[in-house]
Amino acid sequence: MEHVASVDAPSGCFLCLDDDVGADAERLIVRRGKGAFVILNRFPYNNGHVMVVPRAHVARPEDLGAAGWASLAALLSQTIAILREAYGPDGLNLGMNLGSAAGAGVADHIHWHVVPRWEGDTNFMPVLADTKVIPQHLSETREDLATRFASANQEPE
Repeated sequence: MEHVASVDAPSGCFLCLDDDVGADAERLIVRRGKGAFVILNRFPYNNGHVMVVPRAHVARPEDLGAAGWASLAALLSQTIAILREAYGPDGLNLGMNLGSAAGAGVADHIHWHVVPRWEGDTNFMPVLADTKVIPQHLSETREDLATRFASANQEPE
């Protein structure tokens, strides 16, 4: 709750990336690529819940272009590998909500949600207390994943 209560609503599109790498920790950015980047979800469903986001501000995948789509897909693949290595999930959910009617909270900037999943990762807390328990603070998750991406030390093609 400390985190949720401290988050101010951003002005403009919070998924549009500027060149200020000094703010990456605060913005929860774990990897910057040429055509896409990875950012933690501020309100994660599970530990390690990230979004893979194109740098281009587009609402529809077909407006991204072949090069943009290739960059997004390559970083998505690298992200999946790093999450598997970091957390050893039993599975992963990948999702992209296109348009507000489909559940997109940010309908004008497409992004993939990547959510690590474990057998039995649901519990009574969301049902009885309307609360989700995340075992690691976002800043720790961000530091761990940023280090792993840096160790990968290569821009996905």
